[in-house]
Amino acid sequence: MTGTPPVGLVGREGLGERCTPLPGPLGRPRLPPTTVTLVTSTPAPVPSAAPSPGVAAESVGSSPRPRGEATVSTRSGLDPQWVAGVVATALDEDLGAAPGRDVTTQATIPPEAQGTAALVARAPGVVAGLVVVPEVLRQVADRLGLPAATNDQLVEDGTAVAAGDVLAELSGPVQVLLVAERTLLNLASRASGVATHTRRWADALAGTGALVLDTRKTTPGLRALEKYAVRCGGGTNKRMGLYDVAMVKDNHVVAAGSVAAAVRAVQTRFPDVAIQVEADTLDQALEAVAAGARFLLLDNMPTAVLADVVAAVRAGEATTGRVELEATGNLTLDRAREVASTGVDYLSVGGLTHSSPILDLALDLSAS
Repeated sequence: MTGTPPVGLVGREGLGERCTPLPGPLGRPRLPPTTVTLVTSTPAPVPSAAPSPGVAAESVGSSPRPRGEATVSTRSGLDPQWVAGVVATALDEDLGAAPGRDVTTQATIPPEAQGTAALVARAPGVVAGLVVVPEVLRQVADRLGLPAATNDQLVEDGTAVAAGDVLAELSGPVQVLLVAERTLLNLASRASGVATHTRRWADALAGTGALVLDTRKTTPGLRALEKYAVRCGGGTNKRMGLYDVAMVKDNHVVAAGSVAAAVRAVQTRFPDVAIQVEADTLDQALEAVAAGARFLLLDNMPTAVLADVVAAVRAGEATTGRVELEATGNLTLDRAREVASTGVDYLSVGGLTHSSPILDLALDLSAS
């Protein structure tokens, strides 16, 4: 390391294990036990639906695998075949349909030229997405018909870094390094930006007992990577999609006629899934609990109202059992601890994935 991580990130280095899948809030799908290293809350029953695309599990594997062996460990929770498909799509965008071409690099650099390149952080933050770099290098070499470049990764995903830190050293054919450059930077910079933003929220909530959650407000096609990045930043994943957890929101209530009717409808049609219910008022929250919901989204409530709702729900838990409570809507970092002090279990922040700026990373080449 060449510097000191910035304020807000100090003391959180080397948290690569945080990137592994965790049993998160009620209803989050479990992943294979070998991938679980930390428990943050009571895991929900395993849903009958297939795991989300991109999530490593035995039933996943519909994405076509490009030639060669995939290079992503399932310990990350990312399905190697999904990663291979994402990388292939990104390379098709950059090079054209496989095998594609880089008209500048292939015209100016002979195939036999060798070099090394340093993957460097240009700004302080938390890195994520380094797990996909070997797959990008593998596929590029395969497309070009050249030997694969080596990847010496120097830091783990989830590590806080300073500007100037070298994250990995890549060696091999210069054509491979330069053709791979933009794709690996796009993916790693995006994931690292999400992880950096998430870490700020995780640090703000440290010691409160509350956790920061992501949402489904993700970049199309990159949900698994972005949710992985949230884990790398110290956050917790909520539901992976519409298939694995029922979330009854205001429009569902309008269509069904009431909160209780909506909950009953889900219980009847999909008895194997967990149910979460959005509540805007104390009455709605109590109605949802009475109907059998054990996870509530307390939406856009002023802190005082939120505290009253939490107290009322907690007061009934001797009868109902544990109810997990999530604050959502109009949350900001400067009031994170205030909201957590009400006794909620989670704060959900869509901005983790829909509004995080990238972390500036670069690939600096040294030709042999």
